[in-house]
Amino acid sequence: MPQTPATRPLAVVTGASAGLGREFAAQLAARGYDLLLVARDGARLRTLADELAARHGIAAEPWAADLASEAGVTPLATRLADEPRVAMLVNNAGFGTKGRLVTRPEAEQRAMLELHVMAPMRLAHAVLPGMVAQKRGVIINVASVASFTASPGNVNYCATKAYERVMCEALAMELAGTGVTVQALCPGFTHTEFHGRANIDKTVGIPAWAWMDADRVVRESLDAAHAGGPVVVIPGKRYQAIVLALRYMPQWVRRALQQRYGKART
Repeated sequence: MPQTPATRPLAVVTGASAGLGREFAAQLAARGYDLLLVARDGARLRTLADELAARHGIAAEPWAADLASEAGVTPLATRLADEPRVAMLVNNAGFGTKGRLVTRPEAEQRAMLELHVMAPMRLAHAVLPGMVAQKRGVIINVASVASFTASPGNVNYCATKAYERVMCEALAMELAGTGVTVQALCPGFTHTEFHGRANIDKTVGIPAWAWMDADRVVRESLDAAHAGGPVVVIPGKRYQAIVLALRYMPQWVRRALQQRYGKART
């Protein structure tokens, strides 16, 4: 039986105006999801929503909000708690910075913690009762390979991405048997606007082989989520090998590598 607007699943994507969020929106629309697209740039969201709705015959709603603020998160969390069609939540909104913590503005770093830690927790908390009641749903936190390490110039980014990954691992244990899937997506270097916005030169200290395309990262994430794949998804065999090495290499070797990578960010 064909799906109708009342029965189509709804996917919520934060940070949807660019990068991985935009790619998640496009691939979810192609898979038949209606969309609630969240980001600060309302004009960009409207353009994307109209484009995806016309191309795929789905409904796409833009929701302009700054999720680093209480005023941005609370109305969205309230909306999601009252929306029974939410079948997928992609907590993708985030940003990086460059420079040592001592030189960065405190307000900027607080915003990072609000966006990477509090917003994903609050939005997941809002959708979980409905998902558990209906015995279906997917929550994806876009973490990072950086969640497995630490580096100068990346202090709170690594720490907050580690929170997102560990949150998913623990939440998946709590939700075992409920029908709700949780995933921590941990990509490595990916071609998006992310590094440009953080004023990071992509050509310094990062070899060409390390870069992945956003469409592949998102495709591997969604394929794993829909197939009941692992909680932690690391796209690309090279990054899977890197994470395995990070977990078992001697601490002094790991620290030397972290210091070397951190030079480009400090």
